[in-house]
Amino acid sequence: MSASSQTSSPPPRRVGLMGLGEVGTIFARGLAQQGLAWVGGWDAKLAAGHPEAEAVRARATQAGAVVCADPAALCAEAQLVISAVTAANTLAAAEQLAAHLRPGTWVLDLNSASPGTKQQAAAAVEAAGGRYVEAGVMTSVPPYGMRVPMLLGGPHAAALAPVLQGWGMQVQVASDRYGVASATKMCRSILIKGLEALVIESYAAARHYGVEDAMLATLRETFPGIDWEAQGSYFFQRVAQHGRRRAEEMREVARTVAEAGFEPTMARAIAVKDDWMADQRAASPLAPLPPAAPWRAWADALLAARQHTPSG
Repeated sequence: MSASSQTSSPPPRRVGLMGLGEVGTIFARGLAQQGLAWVGGWDAKLAAGHPEAEAVRARATQAGAVVCADPAALCAEAQLVISAVTAANTLAAAEQLAAHLRPGTWVLDLNSASPGTKQQAAAAVEAAGGRYVEAGVMTSVPPYGMRVPMLLGGPHAAALAPVLQGWGMQVQVASDRYGVASATKMCRSILIKGLEALVIESYAAARHYGVEDAMLATLRETFPGIDWEAQGSYFFQRVAQHGRRRAEEMREVARTVAEAGFEPTMARAIAVKDDWMADQRAASPLAPLPPAAPWRAWADALLAARQHTPSG
């Protein structure tokens, strides 16, 4: 199929989600509200016997998505597949889709992966006759829903952008080359995820020494535009809830830095911290805390956990 015939084809009206975690479910719900002909989804956790299978199925159904039996069934129905898996599974998901894609199917890859990984994913999809568009999701999805700001990249990005905008998505074409959108996203993540890790370490240690109020006062004086109390709580909540996913992303960030020829010292350290936080949530007094707990509750639980787990 030629590039001109692909770009002039009717806009997709049947959309599938590869991955039905937090992000995939949010997008499924938003798309179902757009009056599309079909919205469906598949997730690896739907496999028989998986402990989370029923929860994933119920969440997807509630969002308005038809649950597909496997990637082949998803690709048989979808004109556009949105890949929303974990960072470590970016390339594997693209290869799974490539095995079943019908020629001309769009693949919008939302995953946080290095430019090199996105280029490999694009090659797999395009070898199967698909139209791959990379997306750099530029901030946390839940506050925005489907309207989260995104940068698009690749030779098919300009053709897909108006379709997504018509569904209410906030997208902007970054480049017609693969890797530019993802590089922007991943370089940003060093600062954002790094700040999360720094806040967790700083605030918890300050809480131990009883100097948190004095420390926060100095932060407010130095950076008066930031609500350090509220921001601290949000950072603790997000990393405690999604530490493992963040660690995977930071390993892809480390790959991004290495692809640039630098030693990814900070990215690797952030991944270690995120994994550590996920471990604490799974096996310590953090487990029963509600997601919206204030940062002091998270810090106190981390301090209490020191007697249960080795220091990290």
